Amino acid sequence: MFGDMFEEEDDAGFVSESKTVNGRKSRKKDTDPPPHRAASNLSGIKNQGGTCYLNSLLQTLLYTPEFRESLFALGPEELGYLSDKDKPESKVRVIPLELQRLFAQLLLADQLAASTSDLTDSFGWTSNEETSQHDVQELNRILFSALESSLVGTSGHDLINRLYHGIVVNKIVCKECGNISERQEDFLDLTVAVKGVSGLEEALCTFYVEEEHFDNDNLYQCGRCEKLVKATKEAKLRHLPTFLTISLLRFNFDFAKCERYKETGSYSFPVRLDMRPFCEQNDLPDSEYEYELFSVIIHKGGCYGGHYHAYIKDIDQLGTWFSQEEETVVISSTKDPTNVDNLLELGDPLEILRTILVQVGPSGILVDQLGQKLLEKAGVSWNKRYRKQRGSLRKFLESHPDVFVLKADGTRVAAKQADQGCSGQQPNKSKAKKAQTGNCKASTAHGNKTEERHPRTPVSEVHWFDFDDSQVRPIHEKDIEKQFQGKECAYMLFYRKSQLQRPAEARGNAKYKVPPDLMEEMANLDASLQKQRAEFDSAANIIEVHLHLGPEYKFENGALHPASSQKDSVLTITIDRRKTVGDLRQAIFQLLEFWKGDMVITVAKQLPAGLHLYETFDEDHTSLHSLDITDGAILFVWNGYQVCGREVQTGEDFEPVLLKVLCPVTNGKLETEMVQFTETQRVFARNTLLASVREALTLSTGISPEELMVYYKNNLENKGSTNWVAYDAEDANKSLADLGLKDGDSVLASDQMCYSLSVLSSNGIPVTIADRSWLQVRNYCGERLAETAGVTVTIPVTMETLILEIKASAIEKLKLKDEQEDGTCLRPIDRTSKLLPPVCEDLTVKDIGLKTGSTLALFPGHAPTDTQLFLYFSVGDSPHLSPEMEITVEQSISVQECMKLMLEKAGLTGGHWHLRKTDWCYEAGEILKDEEATLADMKITNGETLVIMEGRLPPKGFLILPVWLYRPPLNSENRGRIQEEQESIAERLCALSIESTARDFALRQYVGTELEYMGNIEISGEASLDDLKTQVLTLPVLQDLSVPSMEFLRVWLVENKCPVKILRNQQQQLSKFKLGASAEIGIQPLQAEEHLASTELLLRLQMAVPGERSYYPAEEFVWDTSKEYTARALKQKIVQHYSLLPEQVEIAKYFADQFEWMPMTSWTQQVSKKKKKKKLQSLQGAPYYLKDGDIIGVKNLLIDQNKDFSTMADEIGKEKLRLEGNNKDKRKLLPIREEMLQKTVKEKWFVLVAADPKWPCRSVLQISDNNCGIWKRVPERANEPL
Repeated sequence: MFGDMFEEEDDAGFVSESKTVNGRKSRKKDTDPPPHRAASNLSGIKNQGGTCYLNSLLQTLLYTPEFRESLFALGPEELGYLSDKDKPESKVRVIPLELQRLFAQLLLADQLAASTSDLTDSFGWTSNEETSQHDVQELNRILFSALESSLVGTSGHDLINRLYHGIVVNKIVCKECGNISERQEDFLDLTVAVKGVSGLEEALCTFYVEEEHFDNDNLYQCGRCEKLVKATKEAKLRHLPTFLTISLLRFNFDFAKCERYKETGSYSFPVRLDMRPFCEQNDLPDSEYEYELFSVIIHKGGCYGGHYHAYIKDIDQLGTWFSQEEETVVISSTKDPTNVDNLLELGDPLEILRTILVQVGPSGILVDQLGQKLLEKAGVSWNKRYRKQRGSLRKFLESHPDVFVLKADGTRVAAKQADQGCSGQQPNKSKAKKAQTGNCKASTAHGNKTEERHPRTPVSEVHWFDFDDSQVRPIHEKDIEKQFQGKECAYMLFYRKSQLQRPAEARGNAKYKVPPDLMEEMANLDASLQKQRAEFDSAANIIEVHLHLGPEYKFENGALHPASSQKDSVLTITIDRRKTVGDLRQAIFQLLEFWKGDMVITVAKQLPAGLHLYETFDEDHTSLHSLDITDGAILFVWNGYQVCGREVQTGEDFEPVLLKVLCPVTNGKLETEMVQFTETQRVFARNTLLASVREALTLSTGISPEELMVYYKNNLENKGSTNWVAYDAEDANKSLADLGLKDGDSVLASDQMCYSLSVLSSNGIPVTIADRSWLQVRNYCGERLAETAGVTVTIPVTMETLILEIKASAIEKLKLKDEQEDGTCLRPIDRTSKLLPPVCEDLTVKDIGLKTGSTLALFPGHAPTDTQLFLYFSVGDSPHLSPEMEITVEQSISVQECMKLMLEKAGLTGGHWHLRKTDWCYEAGEILKDEEATLADMKITNGETLVIMEGRLPPKGFLILPVWLYRPPLNSENRGRIQEEQESIAERLCALSIESTARDFALRQYVGTELEYMGNIEISGEASLDDLKTQVLTLPVLQDLSVPSMEFLRVWLVENKCPVKILRNQQQQLSKFKLGASAEIGIQPLQAEEHLASTELLLRLQMAVPGERSYYPAEEFVWDTSKEYTARALKQKIVQHYSLLPEQVEIAKYFADQFEWMPMTSWTQQVSKKKKKKKLQSLQGAPYYLKDGDIIGVKNLLIDQNKDFSTMADEIGKEKLRLEGNNKDKRKLLPIREEMLQKTVKEKWFVLVAADPKWPCRSVLQISDNNCGIWKRVPERANEPL
């Protein structure tokens, strides 16, 4: 898998010169310094993209003290110096040197995680290996092999063998002669099975305890006996290594599925392992056989990818262990988490975030605002400083549930309280455990800080940690049991002999046995990191502050403005935000030598009205970052009470709000007058009451306080329209902040006497005042009140006026109160003057969505209640031709009950009726099949139009099919009569009427068939096609039709009185044919049995008569399309049928509705520009759409050179089409009433009606601003007034 990744140049594992490896990734220098070590005081390793397997193995080797110290024992005299690796004559062993350097960084450097980039470069890895994941078991073997090769000729040449080498012996014992044959094998790790065993000890027993017997058909060839004999085979461990590495065979291959898979079942392994039962010699002391588990490499994922991390035992007690359940973050009692000045000293982001949340309080803060809070409080950005190592902020919070509590579906976060396992005070030291720390002198400050945060751990306790790339977290030994099974499970086990003891000076001493040169290098590295952090913190905390000088400002119109120029009034300085207010004040005094008296510094903000002041700095010892002073902040320097002799109010309550005030300019106050408004800008404080605003507007507008009305703007959904709503009386005591007014908002100051105002705002958009809107009500109460019928009155309304009040006002104005006090309703009238459904009288104008100027009809009847529906309905299959009626019904009644009510109102009787909805073009559409369902269940809505159609609905699952008798084509005996009819039609061409359509002519002349209606049949959808034929023959009119068997009967699907498709397969269920509710069928008796396959097409061939513009009678032709559905294949079959050559024949398809013949040629279509592949055009698609029954014309070019397929009848049909088109294009303008004419001219709409009596519709022509016309056709109902 790894190939030659670890091979170094030159012999004996030396490197003579550096090589440039192709594909080496360019390394980008991090701009942010690496963070400090985490609370565990152990360093992780950065993941280069796919090196988690390498990181886990390196951490295991690091925390194998005997391996680490043996590696450190090799000095520069044996390995050379890394600085000389590029010198041609030098011999440097790069791999062990880089490994030493990495181990020293992990032990001593004060950084969260070390980088393996230099080590992987020494391996010769490219970016592909660093970003691709490999198997850690194979890496372990190859890494050991590379180390052995690199250490040849040094004192560490036997390092790997001395620590990891073991021997397995395999013995075969002959049962006849007792001869023993043995074979010895060396190993660095033992590979054991996982499948079929419950744990490690059972797997070892299977390999090294149980014997394999050779008998029966499986005998052993004994070398001494020289024959096949019975024998036993066993394997034993002859020599045990100091460190026992066990690889678990988690990945297997499923030969049945031909794929790899991962064994995720339970597989236990002990923390203490006794190897005596598996060894050849068992008479040694117990200590020689006892092992202790100290590392577990874990794989999470599947067989094609995943993630590695390691549980490792901290044998030398170098880390700080603390219980996750008791406290995750331990803060020294000398540090107060409520004091934000200590934030930058904490270092660990976990502690910084927790301290910020403790200050916020138990209510917490939005997660999205926590990052900004971190920037303000600590002066660092999460994305710039911590994201690479810690991930996103939300992910970091979710990974520490013991410290943070996510609330409100994860949108808010708070610190866990003390009783939840995390406190802001220092916890009991007996609960937190700390290993002795022994960093080098360069790390003394870091070590002291760590000791201050964490109490020490008793010497006798050794704990486990989870090394997951950059993250190192403490765990319990019992957590190892969680890795026995599942997708995240143990993959490699590392044991050490129990007899190995560590010296006392090694415990807690990270620099133990570390070479002095590496200690010095790490000290320099720590110093460099400390410098980088200091420089980064300084750069991150240097901000620019803009000082606005009070003596250079004046206060007018509610805000501060420069007295002269902006340049003279503003001074910009740079300062460290960790400095105090006193430091800032001192710096300002030094810059402003002219300043005399008190100096007050106040936070300011530039608003549309001008500069406004907020908080004042009172305490000089407070730091700037604790006051939320950020880069670009505006500070106002003044005496604290006056600017240019005027008192200035500070704070958010006195914030100036810039409003746009519209005031009327008019000479009169007529209801229809167009009023112009002027716009001015006024400034008021946020806490100003509306009553005070009205007083100020009274003075500026000249309108008396009793008549002045103030309106606010409410934008409507439809663009270009704005609604102005008057403030209520109770709003007078509300402030501008309470009313929601902000900078740039508009208010309208008007006179109460204005009834209807059309306003033009500053940008020219027309607006209306809501409290002075109006509606029109027209009387439709019938002949009994003829003196007022058709009269229209205007009703002033507001958006909150009830419909009931409008009706009462209209009845009063129409003087109908005595006659029509009850029994009337209001119905909106649409643009086409159609009466819409009545509106509920409990709703307001706003609820209904009526616009100013809308017209309502006062109509007899009651408005439907909340449980009722107002429906339109008509009778017949042409709703636009039949009168439209109205009915009000309950939503809860069934479809059948609704239809009975409609039939009763229409004066119809009988039970053979059904209901349909109407489609988008106002034609009869979907059938309401479930007659027992309620109207609500069928989703019938108020104002919907239904159609009553004749015909009984079939039961559920049944079909009612109209049956037509399809007569055979005309034979050759009738050919003369056809020609006579064609000549007669040509003579009478001038006398053609619009009643004889071109389509009917085409059917009579070219289909050559007739359809005769036979009746309807009702049949189940589960019935077969054979059952359909049998039931068709039971129709009374077909009693005399005799057929030998059902195969002598052909069934066509009929559309628009044309046979379009043959139904095939006698046993096919009718439901499989997907016959719709309007499906019709035709039957055709045959002279012979027919068994058409699904790939066979029935065509009708017509051979052209030579020298004449006519054809011989059509003959049926069956074409098998299974191989090819192209014109070339069809032509080949036709020439075979007529025994002609392909070049002697031309074919064409006939389109009867257009009287056109389309020649059929073999052309190709390019389907892929890239591959240049082409395919022949299928006749099933455009432009031919070949189907059953199509006519194919055939011309024999050998005797007829004329390639024109058209006939005299075709020319007649085309002429009829042209005449019909001319008649349809005729249009006439309709008379329009005066009031509608004004409306249509204003909106640039012109209404016309089509002259075609078969399609009554209204055509609407809209003229746009650029004089372009757009025609629209909308259906016209018969009783609809125009």
